[in-house]
Amino acid sequence: MDLMGMINLNESEEYLQELTQHRPLAAIPFGGRYRLLDFVLSNMVNSGITNVGILFQHKYRSLIDHLRSAKEWDLARKRDGLVILPPAYSNFSRPVVHGGDVENFYSNLDYVRYSRQPYVVIAGSAAICNLDYRPVLEYHLGQEADVTAVYTTENCSRTNCRGAVTLNVDNDGKVMDMQVNPGSFGRQKLSMGMFIMKRELLVELIEDCMAHGGYDFVKHCLIRNLEKLRVFGFAHSGYSARIYSLDSYFRHSMELLQPAVWQELFFHAGLIYTKIKDEPPCKYTETAKVSNSLIANGCLIEGTVENSVLFRAVHVDRNVHIKDSIIMQKSQVDKGAVLEHVICDKNVHITAGCRLRGVVNYPMVIKKGMVV
Repeated sequence: MDLMGMINLNESEEYLQELTQHRPLAAIPFGGRYRLLDFVLSNMVNSGITNVGILFQHKYRSLIDHLRSAKEWDLARKRDGLVILPPAYSNFSRPVVHGGDVENFYSNLDYVRYSRQPYVVIAGSAAICNLDYRPVLEYHLGQEADVTAVYTTENCSRTNCRGAVTLNVDNDGKVMDMQVNPGSFGRQKLSMGMFIMKRELLVELIEDCMAHGGYDFVKHCLIRNLEKLRVFGFAHSGYSARIYSLDSYFRHSMELLQPAVWQELFFHAGLIYTKIKDEPPCKYTETAKVSNSLIANGCLIEGTVENSVLFRAVHVDRNVHIKDSIIMQKSQVDKGAVLEHVICDKNVHITAGCRLRGVVNYPMVIKKGMVV
């Protein structure tokens, strides 16, 4: 495979602070047993990529624990495999000025420079999809492009395109303009934060960007050079979810309860891999009532669960009613509790008789380890 992968974890967490206080965005649990990072990493592995570098930013202890040797992704290899790329502040002897992703690329440029693959795909963890990068590379080569940006078309409202990068693409697929968070409405072409280019071009862009005081990869490496480079857009027509806020996280988690979405996201172009944990199957007692829900293994269900996502080893006691909610790993809900539009982070304990109710566009979040 002529493609190497770089996963850039310098991502905005501004509107997800309830879930990112102790973890980066890439480590947020999703879909009952996965982390957001699993999707981009699995996409790369399923595309035949065997050399993947992850650019860490901060709060990455949980990701180190999740990845371990990377054997679940078949990246525990003698040659290539998974490479942990530390943040710039741990590599530079001088203080990091801006804290942008360009400094992270620059401090790990030797890894890029000495890799064997001629092309590189750069992607983040905020865009969830099941995508094979090989057709994107073929498109890139066919267009003789310098850079190919993967995009999806969405109907923007005031909130669901917040912070997005929009593309203006002509009839030949050439990107004529890129804007960061322009506040546009209607149908827009949104960048999925995935770019393919020659490895050597990436080195040139990063070195030039640092020399001219740039610190943001999209703004200062790509948009500033848009007139010099042949940048093309590749349209992804399948399911995609952009996780940028609590609302978007909750909404896209609930979409997994639609069988068509589940099938496409987890099986379309390849399987999604994650850290393996040995848990027994879920146990349902005679009093359990479950409808339209994702229940991970290791759970004990004695109450009622509807339209909800339960992660591993959750205990739902008798006379509990959970509706339209997300309950993360090893949480416990005691007898008589009622939850609706609630997100419980890991190891939460909801005591007997407690009633918690959020709303669809603003779910209530119970932080990790809390007792309510």
